[in-house]
Formats: sequence, structure tokens, C-alpha cells
Amino acid sequence: MEWIVIVSVLVMTILCLLRVNVIIAIIAASIVAGLMAGLSLVDSIEMMVSGMGAASNTALSYILLGAFAVAISYTGITTILVNFLIRKLTGKKTMLVLAIAGVACLSQNAVPVHIAFIPILIPPLLKLFDEMRLDRRAVASALTFGLKAPYIMIPAGFGLLFQGIIEEGMIQNGTFITENEVSLAMLIPGSGMIVGLFIAIFITYRKDRDAIPGAGGTESTITTATTESVPFNKQHLFTIIAILGALAVQLVTQNLIAGALTGLVLMFLFFVIPFKKGDKVMTEGIGMMGTIAFVMLVASGYGEVLNETGAVEALAELSSGYLNNNKVLIAFILLLVGLLITMGIGSSFGTIPIIAALYVPICIAAGFSPMATAALIGTAGALGDAGSPASDSTLGPTSGLNADGKHHHIWDTCVPTFLHYNIPLFIFGWIAALIL
Repeated sequence: MEWIVIVSVLVMTILCLLRVNVIIAIIAASIVAGLMAGLSLVDSIEMMVSGMGAASNTALSYILLGAFAVAISYTGITTILVNFLIRKLTGKKTMLVLAIAGVACLSQNAVPVHIAFIPILIPPLLKLFDEMRLDRRAVASALTFGLKAPYIMIPAGFGLLFQGIIEEGMIQNGTFITENEVSLAMLIPGSGMIVGLFIAIFITYRKDRDAIPGAGGTESTITTATTESVPFNKQHLFTIIAILGALAVQLVTQNLIAGALTGLVLMFLFFVIPFKKGDKVMTEGIGMMGTIAFVMLVASGYGEVLNETGAVEALAELSSGYLNNNKVLIAFILLLVGLLITMGIGSSFGTIPIIAALYVPICIAAGFSPMATAALIGTAGALGDAGSPASDSTLGPTSGLNADGKHHHIWDTCVPTFLHYNIPLFIFGWIAALIL
């Protein structure tokens, strides 16, 4: 039973590396897990489908955020940002990549559109990337950093949700901890991602690299022509107000759907977007984010199969059962298990409740402090988010960088982000668990 997670995740990973579609790879991994657990083929599929409903909230959030991002783009305010980047940072590769990382960080807190900004901001810059011979793997690393590091370290926006899930999971399973303690505990693991970002930008992908024609598959019809100048006007002011309104509602309600709906409603009430374009905005939002939303649904179904068959619990118990109270080895094994689980499920937010229920009793028995336990749970949940074929932290960057068919999801996004973020995150999370 304990080998189910390992084997099924390996199946998914190998299929993805062989360039099999990620949805097919996840379905195959789900079937393998079900068959290894003694279920029939039909039962395995039905269990996966039943588990897809758990991610319906996330899927709807992404579609609405996609529509909100499309509405924002209609005003031309993103064109102002693109033109600024082109005007100020042409020829300055390092500064451009760092700027993109900064914009991505804002998408998690200040402008809560998550990955929905990427298909709007990045495609117009692809021609510039090619002219500068900028390695797109550096851009993928920058985007994934901005999508992931803020929720790990900053208790606002998506970070407030992530750290709140850790706090709630620990309290429900017998360890009291405050929100501030969780935030402090996650600073050390998050620092590892900063190290990974600098290694990617200043060392690994510093050299010039020509874009590989057709690397991502079929050529897209999306163009990357130079954008026209757009002066700031009252429509842009109303757009900023709508963005702030969406952020405020999201922070108060801690609900992405409510925040996205607020932003959309304000855009229509201020007549930034004509009512007659409502259908078009929703259609384009679904077109932009629909594939990613469906991948998340299928990944949720896979997670349900692993959870219901008892594979995750068996793996955790096997991993810790022979280690007695050796904190060094226990921390290492728990982080490794977290990496395997999240690599398969693809959602750090969805993984935390599962991990908390398994890890808190083990950590209590081994004598870990509440902050060390929080660091272990948070790091184990975040591990694998970067590098997972089914993660929004990798699907998002690919959706923008492959707009012209020259960027491969696995080899140009998943592998680079896995190496540069999971390794330092693992090391720093391990250290945090031992010193806190």
C-alpha cells in the first residue's frame, strides 16, 4: 500500500517527461494507484471523478480571475506596463527578469489575479525575449517564484489563506499555534526560494539562448507584435479602483470567487467594460484559464484516489515508523513524502489538510516544537508545487511563454523550477524544522 504514491507519481512524471499530455498523465497515474489498491478500472475512474468536485471552487476561481484579467486588459492598462518594460529594460536582461518576478509577486497580494495575468502580460514580450536572446527558462523561474514565494512567506492575500490552512490544520490535530508563529516559521523555508531565484537568474540561465522553434508543440496563432502607446486615462483609474475593490473583498472574505466577482462587477458598473461585451469577456476568460482549471480538477481527483485508498497515510507511517525519535531523519523523510504527494496532486493548498492530519501526531511524538511542525507542514505542502506538471505555478508560466509555440511545459518550465526551488526549499525547510 505504501508504494502506491511512489509508483503512481513516477508514472505521471515519466509520462510527462515523454511529452504525454498532462491530463492524460494524471488520469493514468490515478488508474495505476487505484489498480494497485485493489480497485477495478471502473472503480478507479469513478473515484477519481468523484474527487474532482473538491476542486470545483478552485476551478471556478481561476475562470473568474481569467475573466477579470481579460477585462483589465481591455482597458489597455497592461499595455502601459508592457511598454514601460520594453522602454526601460530592453537590453537589460537581468533587470527585466527581476521586474517580471516582482510583477508576479504582486499578483498574489496587491492585485489578486493569481496566474491570470500571465497570458496577458507575457505574450507581447516574447518578441523582445527573442531579440535579447533571453533564456525563457529564466522567465519561467521568475514567474514561478512570484507565484509561490509570496504565499509561503507573506501573510496577506494568498499567503493569508495558505498560512491560515496550516494554522487550522495544526489546531484541529492537537497542536496550538498562532498565525504570527506560522508566518515566522515559514520565513526560513521561503528564503530558500530567494536563493533559488538568484541561482537561476545569475548563474544557470544567464547566458544567451535562442528560442527553440516549435518547442511547445503546435505553433500558436497568437502574435507578439510591438504594442502601441496608450496614455493613462480615467478608464485606467477606474480599473485600479476595481482592482483595489477585488483585493479588499478577497482579504475580508478570504474567498477568491467573491474577490473576482467584485472586480468584474465594478468594471461593468464604472462602464470600463460595456455590458454588451460581458459574454465576450467570460468566453475569453474561460478560453484562457479553462485548460488550467480542468487540469486542477483532474489533479484533485487523483488526490482523492491516493487519499481514499490509504496510500498517503501508509507512506507516512512507513516513513516514520522505523526512525524512532531521530528528528534529523524524521524531518528529512516527512519533507520527502510531502514532495511526492504535492508533485502528484499539484496543489499545495489542497495538500496541507492531508499532510497536517498525518504529520502533527508524528511531530508531537518526536518532540518537534509547534513552529518546527508548522515549518515542516508548510514546506512539505509547498514542495513539489514548483516542478509539478499539474501545478498552477508551472501551468501559468507555460501558458504565457508558449504563446508562440516555442516553450515546452515539462523541459522549459517544470524541470527548471523543480531544480531551482524544490532543492533549496527542501534544505531550508529541513534546517527550519531542526532549529525552531
